[in-house]
Amino acid sequence: METICLAPGKKNAARLAAHLVFIDESGFLLIPSVQKTWSPVGQTPILVHRYSHDRISAISGIAVSPKCFRCTLYCHLYEDNIHGEEVAAFLRQLLRQIRGHLIVLLDNGKIHRGDPVQELLACTSRLHLEPFPPYAPELNPDEGVWNHLKRKLANGRPDTQTELMDVLADEICRLASSQSLLQGCIQQSELPPFLP
Repeated sequence: METICLAPGKKNAARLAAHLVFIDESGFLLIPSVQKTWSPVGQTPILVHRYSHDRISAISGIAVSPKCFRCTLYCHLYEDNIHGEEVAAFLRQLLRQIRGHLIVLLDNGKIHRGDPVQELLACTSRLHLEPFPPYAPELNPDEGVWNHLKRKLANGRPDTQTELMDVLADEICRLASSQSLLQGCIQQSELPPFLP
C-alpha cells in the first residue's frame, strides 16, 4: 500500500476543498425495457410499441459539495450519440455552475481523453479528471442514476424521441430534487463510504 502525503500549499489545499463529480453516459431507446407489472387475473399484459432504434443519449454527473456533502445532479440530453465535444461542453457547464475546483471521476473511455477535453483541461486549472479503474462501473455512483431512470421508464412506450426526451427530463427533475435518492446512488456504489 502506498501512502500519499500532501504537502501544505495553495494547490493542494484547493484540491482538498474541491467538489467531487461522478460522471457517466447512457442511452435510452424508444424500444421499451420490459419489467414485471400488474394486470387483471388471467390477462397477460401486452405492451404495444413502435419498433424503432431511435434513442436519447445522456451524460450526467452527481456533484458532492466539499463542506456539507450536498448532492446536485447535472444532466445533458442529446438526440445523437455523445462524442468528445459533448463531454467538453458538459464539463464547461459544470465549471460555469460550480465554484472552485472540480475533481471529476469518470471512466477512461476514448471520448473522455479526446482533443476537445484535452483542450479544455489546458485552458483551466480548476478542472481535474481522475479515471476510475478499468472495468469497474460498480465504483461509479452515476450508474445508480441510470439504473433508477431505466426502472422508472420501464414498460413505457413513447412514440417519438421528443416524447422520450420529455418523459426522461421529468424523471431527471424528480431525481435531482431528492437528496436521499442522490445519496442512495452514492451509497449503493462500491466506493468506500465518505458521506456523513
